[in-house]
Amino acid sequence: MISREPTLERLAVAKSLLLTPFGLDESHLTRALNEIKAHQVDEADLYFQYTRAEGWSLEEGIVKTGSFSIDQGVGVRAVSGEKTAFAYSDDISEASLLDAARTVRSISSVAQEGRLKSASKKIASARSLYQGLDPIATLDSTAKVKLLEKVEQLARTKDPRVAQVMAGLASEYDVVMVARADGTLAADVRPLVRLSVSVIAEQKGRREMGSAGGGGRFGLAYFDDAIIEQYVDEAVKAALTNLEARPAPAGEMTVVLGPGWPGILLHEAIGHGLEGDFNRKGSSAFSGRIGQRVAAKGVTVLDDGTLADRRGSLNVDDEGNTSQRNVLIEDGILKGYIQDAMNARLMGVQPTGNGRRESYAHIPMPRMTNTYMLAGDKSPEEIVASIKKGLYATNFGGGQVDITSGKFVFSASEAYWVENGKILYPVKGATIVGSGPECLKRVSMIGNDMKLDSGVGTCGKEGQSVPVGVGQPTLRIDGLTVGGTA
Repeated sequence: MISREPTLERLAVAKSLLLTPFGLDESHLTRALNEIKAHQVDEADLYFQYTRAEGWSLEEGIVKTGSFSIDQGVGVRAVSGEKTAFAYSDDISEASLLDAARTVRSISSVAQEGRLKSASKKIASARSLYQGLDPIATLDSTAKVKLLEKVEQLARTKDPRVAQVMAGLASEYDVVMVARADGTLAADVRPLVRLSVSVIAEQKGRREMGSAGGGGRFGLAYFDDAIIEQYVDEAVKAALTNLEARPAPAGEMTVVLGPGWPGILLHEAIGHGLEGDFNRKGSSAFSGRIGQRVAAKGVTVLDDGTLADRRGSLNVDDEGNTSQRNVLIEDGILKGYIQDAMNARLMGVQPTGNGRRESYAHIPMPRMTNTYMLAGDKSPEEIVASIKKGLYATNFGGGQVDITSGKFVFSASEAYWVENGKILYPVKGATIVGSGPECLKRVSMIGNDMKLDSGVGTCGKEGQSVPVGVGQPTLRIDGLTVGGTA
């Protein structure tokens, strides 16, 4: 649902935290923006942020660390053509605001002629995808410690080979407000929680690890007994599976990716290449290819910031634009790119609600939200049964991509060797190497089991990290290169 009503509520919260305590009101924001507009600029905005974050971690049966932080500040930006001037301060005051405004307007040496007319105020419309609660306050400290202890005790009862358990709980309350030169005011109140569990299992002197976890934009009550048990089961199973793993074969082969988190390959190999800045500059393997076939038939990829409670979702992006459901590839045809305001203006298209920044101390750029592939019509069993000889990868660790060439490298943290449609044994040390554009064309079977990840993804770009989501169904990809240890 898109309306202005929730935005007014969020604006009230934002003003109470970011303006009122510092003796500021909307007139001060208008004055700062008018200072910037005294010179000819294409865009200007003020980005205020207040963030409260808390983290707990357990190791060796005891809570070893607890952290709490509060950060607040304002970023001031002016854009002229494709040049950006940016200043930020953790001192929210009229003097800092005006000082930053005068600094960034120097990006344009051309002064505006005549009297400057203030833009009329516009409240941005926004979605209501999550509650504006403070998740840190949804459980007291004793209950948070007990939750982590429960994770540890449960993991140890699962199997005698479990030698070590590590668990972490993180909560964040993030309030942002954007004031733009065109008069737009927008705000968001963003809760974010995450529970993670890692298990080390030991057998005959061999030690292997398994990890699991999840979260989203809600309170800590989400982590009930059933969810905790699910995470623990996944982590223990992964560790025990890896104890039995043999070295992975190497070579070109059929690879089947499991549903959910393996969508991280999609995020890295394809998603980054569809971000507007890389395409405007012509440095992406997908540049200038709108309307062309870039993937096999049946491949439809979305970036969707509108999914309720998801880690990657936003009511408004960090430029005050409403989040959207953007179809990037439809049935194999490239339909569009992910855009922030500046790249959209320079490419002559509309922003897609993907202007994101790590904090008030960073400039926005086009970034993914929740990126996933839609389901097909094959059962996962049928897809695995179709492998003559190949790899079935159900979980991934890290990965990286070269945007220009589209080449990627990924390490599989849980994978199996399959022959004649039968899963024979787990393997370790498998790395999947390929090219994003080529890999999409080699998708030969798409599962009917599309799943989103459990809510753990963080994406890095140019030194900035933001929370994201990924997802996909089971996928068969032919002729991928697997680097192994066998």
